[in-house]
Amino acid sequence: MALLSNYRVLDLASVGPAARASRILADYGMDVVKVAPVSAKGAKQIEPVYHAYGAGRGTRQIRVDLKSPQGRGVIGRLVEHVDVVIESYRPGVASRLGVGYEDLKAINPRIVYCSTSGYGQEGPWSQWAGHDINYVAVSGYLACSGRDADGRPAMPGATVADSAGGGMHAALAVIAALLHVAKGGEGRLLDVSITDGMLNLMSLYIDRFLATGEETQPGSDVLTGRYAWYGVYTCADGRHVSVGAIEGHFFRNLCRLLGLEQYDASQYDDSKQGEMRAAFAKRFLAQPRDAWVAALADQDTCVAPVLSVAEVTASDHLRARQSFMHARHGVRGGFEQLAPVLAGGERQQPEHQVRPAGTTNTEAVLSEAGFSAGEIEDLRRSGAVE
Repeated sequence: MALLSNYRVLDLASVGPAARASRILADYGMDVVKVAPVSAKGAKQIEPVYHAYGAGRGTRQIRVDLKSPQGRGVIGRLVEHVDVVIESYRPGVASRLGVGYEDLKAINPRIVYCSTSGYGQEGPWSQWAGHDINYVAVSGYLACSGRDADGRPAMPGATVADSAGGGMHAALAVIAALLHVAKGGEGRLLDVSITDGMLNLMSLYIDRFLATGEETQPGSDVLTGRYAWYGVYTCADGRHVSVGAIEGHFFRNLCRLLGLEQYDASQYDDSKQGEMRAAFAKRFLAQPRDAWVAALADQDTCVAPVLSVAEVTASDHLRARQSFMHARHGVRGGFEQLAPVLAGGERQQPEHQVRPAGTTNTEAVLSEAGFSAGEIEDLRRSGAVE
């Protein structure tokens, strides 16, 4: 049985950190109902591509016109029966629509209300529009990253802010608040700032500066490339290996297997790093990537291949861990998708049947909340729901 199967979530967002949070919560068994605008008024909301966010796995969808009194009434009735509401409007918009925390708390005092935003619900930046690149920029993450050929901070290879700073941050906060409510506490408003989440990820460097005045930069620290034994090297076939031999015994194993034992005693000698880096680079160029992986990865050297996304999905290791599952789309046919891979999720899943575009679960969701067939028909006729 899924760990959180007795909880219900109303998700007013479509993409971004809020959608990632509801994806995580659904994977742990929560009943997630996605609330989309009615088709006539949904021009500003992005409709995710069919395979994104788990292709809707474990979620249901209704369409509600939040700008109509009848639509807001629907949300009010639904809130009586849910544990969590997630929204990602610009700060202040949910309250203006009549679906803010105070509005819904009056209906259900135990509600956990999760507001996700780029910079938080208050503060000088709260009304700024932004995306992942902006949040990794203002948190110090980009400034500590490597540089591209033009000397600029390199573009991240993943949406770190949306995924970890926002989505995981929100899911963790929601679960913590639900535990509080389960112990008899009141509901909570969760101000999930993606930037705050990124500050948490940057805490090693921020705390160092606050305590010592030392500012981390590319090449100034173990984890930002100061030493030859922590970085990425090109192999004979143009592919790459990652090296992270921080501990002394791992470093000595690496030197021995590379035939570079002369550096055994020079691991942290700054005067030797340029020479050592050149020696490592030359050595790794002698063989293809997979030959080095075969020679080093299982020898306590902290060496691993740099895999493309295609190689990740073909990995024997990840296949053995059931990291992927099957899904089927009515038009696109069968495809694979990432399974619920976070610890505690149920990786063995039946084939997911993707909800056809334009369809909803409105009647079932409203019926479960106590709406009669006549009420639902009236709401449809008025355009308040679809």
